[in-house]
Amino acid sequence: MKRVLLSLGIFSIMGLAENIAIIKIDGMTCPLCTVAIKRSLKKTKGVIEAKVKLNTKKATVKFKEDINSTILLDAIKRAGYKGEILSITKVDKATHQPK
Repeated sequence: MKRVLLSLGIFSIMGLAENIAIIKIDGMTCPLCTVAIKRSLKKTKGVIEAKVKLNTKKATVKFKEDINSTILLDAIKRAGYKGEILSITKVDKATHQPK
């Protein structure tokens, strides 16, 4: 049993790399806009974390490397807004810092 648990732990550590995308969002006018966008992003398979700020009109999204950034833009579009990828940075899973 210990071997099985150890193996599962190793595979979770060796999981897919992560990326952080900064996305400019057009059309946000109130705090409810940020909630709708964040909810749509978080429902997207492969998204780990999403933060949306009204004052900067940007979203910061941490996602698994195996999903395409177009999927993130589609999630924003489903919420009724238009997004534009400003940058994507790879994250070192060991340190959780940008590479």
